[in-house]
Amino acid sequence: MNVKEANRIVNELKTNIQQVIIGKDDVILKVITTLIAGGHVLLEDTPGTGKTLLAKALARSISLNFKRIQFTPDLLPSDVTGLNIYNQKEERFTFLAGPAFTNILLADEINRATPRTQSSLLECMEEHQITIDGETRTLTDPFFVIATQNPIETAGTFPLPEAQMDRFIMQLSMGYPTEAEELRLMDRFILNNPLTKLNPVCSAEEILSIREFSKTIFIHNSIREYLVSIVQATRKHPSISVGVSPRGTLALMRTCQVYAAIQNRNYCLPDDVKQLAPCVLKHRVLLYGNYKQGSTKHPIDEILQRVPVPTEDFSEMRIG
Repeated sequence: MNVKEANRIVNELKTNIQQVIIGKDDVILKVITTLIAGGHVLLEDTPGTGKTLLAKALARSISLNFKRIQFTPDLLPSDVTGLNIYNQKEERFTFLAGPAFTNILLADEINRATPRTQSSLLECMEEHQITIDGETRTLTDPFFVIATQNPIETAGTFPLPEAQMDRFIMQLSMGYPTEAEELRLMDRFILNNPLTKLNPVCSAEEILSIREFSKTIFIHNSIREYLVSIVQATRKHPSISVGVSPRGTLALMRTCQVYAAIQNRNYCLPDDVKQLAPCVLKHRVLLYGNYKQGSTKHPIDEILQRVPVPTEDFSEMRIG
């Protein structure tokens, strides 16, 4: 695997998804980045903006198993992970695997389930394993959770706890299409749903190969210091009560490496950090209730403007 091959595979994957999702190139690329980085993504937006459609298009574009869970208040943890059922004929317990035993899991409207059910995803998202009745079962790699939630309808919902939010590498928003994009959308869907015609364009092995290769992408010492300075600033900002955790630091580093690799570069740039930091860090901080007073910017945006950007030769392939 090399940067040209990684770039080719991701471009084919992105082009395939664009047959269904129109005008969201940046979101598509960041979702693919999250998948390759080995993390999970939270899509938060109003209903009908294409969150579920994006998840299904990604699943159809890769030769991976896909399952969907509609999260509701009466959903139980065993409905997600599975359970042991007693077989009277054989006089023994038989394990019935839940939908979490898959490659791509769509957790639709995740905030409609109770905290007890939400917590059933904590182990599998972090450890890629599920423990039931004392027995631990390993999930097949890659394992990728795409969770969606609607920020408008909050009645009957349960906010995701900080521990759950911290396990999502990115939080993204689809947003509304432009007028031109919406006209193209009508043309694309007027006769049939293009999702039904999508075929896989890459394999799980290719995704895992890019993941391993991306770990070799060079990050100059000045960019590492720049990244850490941003994270450290979140722990000192007057509007932030809880700053970014070390898990967030590593998540930003890993996504920058993947983002550089799929952009046909074998080294990271400060622009990679600035591009990814908002969607990797914003959902990881807790803000004071009055943070918006006198300011229209999110504290992470303020920090990115304030922290000096390094200007060295970032392609210098020596790790100090």
